[in-house]
Amino acid sequence: MDTSVKLSHLEKMQFETELNGHKITIDADEKVGGENKGPRPKPLMLLSLAGCTAMDVISILRKMRVEPDDFDVEVQADQTDEHPKHYHKMHVVYSFGGTDLPLDKVKKAVNLSEERYCGVSAVYRKAIELTSEIRINGERIDE
Repeated sequence: MDTSVKLSHLEKMQFETELNGHKITIDADEKVGGENKGPRPKPLMLLSLAGCTAMDVISILRKMRVEPDDFDVEVQADQTDEHPKHYHKMHVVYSFGGTDLPLDKVKKAVNLSEERYCGVSAVYRKAIELTSEIRINGERIDE
C-alpha cells in the first residue's frame, strides 16, 4: 500500500489522526455516547469530494487565465434509511462569482475535474449517483 492513515482512540467516541501534518479529531453525537468534539466520519466524504474537485477546477481555470472573484463548491447528499446507512446520491453545486467568466472555460474546467482528474469522484461514481450543476453569479447554467 502506498498510502495509509492511522486513527487512534482518545476516549469515549473520540478518535484522532494526523493527515499531512494536521491533527483531525472525529467524534460522535452526544445521543450515541460522543461529546461532539469533532465532525462525524461520513460527512467527511462530502468534504473529500468538494475539496478534490474544487482544487482541480481552480487549478485548471488558472491555467486558462481565468480567476473567479468567488468560488464555492457545495456537495449535497441523500442517504439510505436502512442500515448500513450510506450515501446513495450526491449533487455537486459549483458556484462562481465575477465579471470575466467565460462559460466555455468554466464548463471545461468542471468537466475535466469530474471526468478525468478528481480521484474521489472517480471512486464515488462507481457506487453513488453523482450529479452536478454550475452557477455563475447566482444563476444556474443549464447544460
